[in-house]
Amino acid sequence: MTTQVTDHRGGVWSIAVPIPDNPLGHTLVHLLETDRGPVLIDTGWDDPDSWDTLVAGVTACGFAVADLHGVLITHHHPDHHGLSAKVREASGAWIAMHTADAAVVRRTREAEPGRWLDYLLAKLTAAGAPEDHLTPLREARAAGRGRRLPGRRAALPDRGIEPGELLDLPGRRLRAIWTPGHTPGHVCLHLEERHPVLEPAGAAETDRRPGGGKSGAGKAGAGKAGAGKAGAGKAGGGKGGGRGRLFSGDHLLPGITPHIGLYEDPEDDGATFTDPLGDYLDSLERVGRLAPAEVLPAHQHAFTDAEGRVGELIAHHEERLSGLRALLREPRTPWQLAVAMEWNRPWDRIPYGSRNIAVSEAEAHLRRLVKLGHAERVPGSDPATYRAV
Repeated sequence: MTTQVTDHRGGVWSIAVPIPDNPLGHTLVHLLETDRGPVLIDTGWDDPDSWDTLVAGVTACGFAVADLHGVLITHHHPDHHGLSAKVREASGAWIAMHTADAAVVRRTREAEPGRWLDYLLAKLTAAGAPEDHLTPLREARAAGRGRRLPGRRAALPDRGIEPGELLDLPGRRLRAIWTPGHTPGHVCLHLEERHPVLEPAGAAETDRRPGGGKSGAGKAGAGKAGAGKAGAGKAGGGKGGGRGRLFSGDHLLPGITPHIGLYEDPEDDGATFTDPLGDYLDSLERVGRLAPAEVLPAHQHAFTDAEGRVGELIAHHEERLSGLRALLREPRTPWQLAVAMEWNRPWDRIPYGSRNIAVSEAEAHLRRLVKLGHAERVPGSDPATYRAV
């Protein structure tokens, strides 16, 4: 097993923790040195090989897992939060997460085993999914396979992350930036310290690396893009003159458009109207205004020119919305809309589970169009059918 560790200098490392059977390849778990001990930003997928890689990576950074003081979670997805319980068990580290995502973790743990499958079945039926797509879910429900859904064993966090909060990390200035969209409680973390390479002295608040750990070795490779690309971003180049570094989780990635679907909540009776895509676009603009010197994402590789990448993503979604509005000149269900949309492969080659994700993304875009007054539901339609306005 080869452990890929990158020393980003200034007491910051990244560890490429593998995601089993996933084209993304790995999650970049970041380690931040503080005066109270090292802190992880995300932990990786709950898998034995992933755990061994994380342990080896922490060791390569000059620490032991038992040294870990805390864990900051950018969002609740299992490739980010999956190993948090094992880290806490091995080190006693606290786990922090935004309250909106902590609520998702709590609901997932407490839900009856078949509840999420029931919710997914109801949602896909209402979206107009055909019978041949629903049948495997019904069979899984009858066989009780909902017990094995990822996230049912996820750790409950010990503390919240408040938007705008300067986190209690002695020797570091790390501020929480709430960036909902990919999940309701996604956060980015802004290291308000001078970049050790890209910024001249005096460009940011501090230039401090707490004393301690040894430099890691190796270089993290780039993951493969998932569904829905938008632009390539810039790695190691682009504009200079930004301030600090941004741990961006899945919010801002150099060559992948993060999935923006409906916020999953099996307890929601439909009375709550959320607009995840609107949240995401607002969050992008907020991050663009920060203008960090470098972005350290959870997938692919570090990159510069955050403002340029934000512009690419906003333009991508504006183009996407325009294309969907054109498709809705003919009334369509969310499923029919997803089938007609352009993806990174033909619909008949999209795996079964990814089709569910695609439909959720189509619905998030539909909600945005409805909120903007550019689309409406056809009265009395069942399954729900939408048309352009």
